[in-house]
Amino acid sequence: MKCDEIFAALDLLEKERGISPTFMMDKIIQALTTAYKRDHEGVENVIVDVDEVKKDLRMYVQKEIVEEVERPGSQISLYEAKARFGQSEIGGLVNIPVDNVEFGRIAAGNGKQVIIQGLREAERGMVYNEFNSKQHEILTGEVSRIDPRNGSVSLKIGSGPESTEALLAASEQIKGEELVEGQHVKVYLVEVRRSTRGPQVMISRTHPGLVRRLFELEVPEIYDGLVEVKSIAREAGSRTKIAVWSADEAIDPIGACVGPAGQRVNSIVNELGGEKIDIIKYSEDPAQFIAAAIAPAEVLDVILSDEGKACRVIVPDDQLSLAIGKEGQNARLAARLTGYKVDIKPKSFEEAEPKEEPVPAGEEQSGEALS
Repeated sequence: MKCDEIFAALDLLEKERGISPTFMMDKIIQALTTAYKRDHEGVENVIVDVDEVKKDLRMYVQKEIVEEVERPGSQISLYEAKARFGQSEIGGLVNIPVDNVEFGRIAAGNGKQVIIQGLREAERGMVYNEFNSKQHEILTGEVSRIDPRNGSVSLKIGSGPESTEALLAASEQIKGEELVEGQHVKVYLVEVRRSTRGPQVMISRTHPGLVRRLFELEVPEIYDGLVEVKSIAREAGSRTKIAVWSADEAIDPIGACVGPAGQRVNSIVNELGGEKIDIIKYSEDPAQFIAAAIAPAEVLDVILSDEGKACRVIVPDDQLSLAIGKEGQNARLAARLTGYKVDIKPKSFEEAEPKEEPVPAGEEQSGEALS
């Protein structure tokens, strides 16, 4: 049966949307065979032969040759097989052509629907593949809608058939940041999940990975591997500590991140809505690294515990509140950055108390370094 319209539609889909004609034809064949079996009880094997050169489709019902027919939908008698096909033998298979009129009715009833359904499935697959390859990268999306009930924001990400809508949940937005429709905003692609409704693109503005990628974009030395980001601790919208290091002694990792007149780090701060960023030089010496992480407070001494990753940090009495930070934030971020439990004490405490093992800080001052 000539099916010029179907082949023409598949060619158009390939040109305009990049969808494989083979993929779509497989979907059409599957639908045609399912529809025929549904209308003909007992039929087991249906074959659709595709001739791409002649733009032709033919359907056959495959039956087994038997002495006595018990299942008419899947068997044919030896007598009938010989009469219709000539030389035949029991146990053999014959392909019986489906009448073109009936095949045409089935194709007309299912072709358009299958193409639409297959088109959706193919586009979902293309979207999934497109964004799955960009996991843990920065994407730029346009705010398309803001839900006033829960504060979630819909972003249009990408262009053409590979574009998709991604939901930026309120919990993944920077605290205090106000987004407006039409605004372009950078987000971190956390994960892509398959679902019955199509790919779900999980994005975030609070993930520490966003800071890492922003530094890679702004600092050529990080992008080129000359400066390495060792760990990041972040409380989105408020403050971030980032530890950097370079194997090349001629390169100042902190200076590279700050940039001329602070241009590089200021660009990142602006993108994050004014979030403060402390850039710290990483050291393989835990005491030095911990002391640097407590910045901007001065550190007099770091006493490491003999067991476990815990330490006591001694600071001048007048810098105790600075070292701990508002609501313990500075100590908390330092602990996450270094991976050590940190107990901060003033110099007067050290002078008044005998030397002892450092007492691990509470939960708010402990954390793990981001790998």
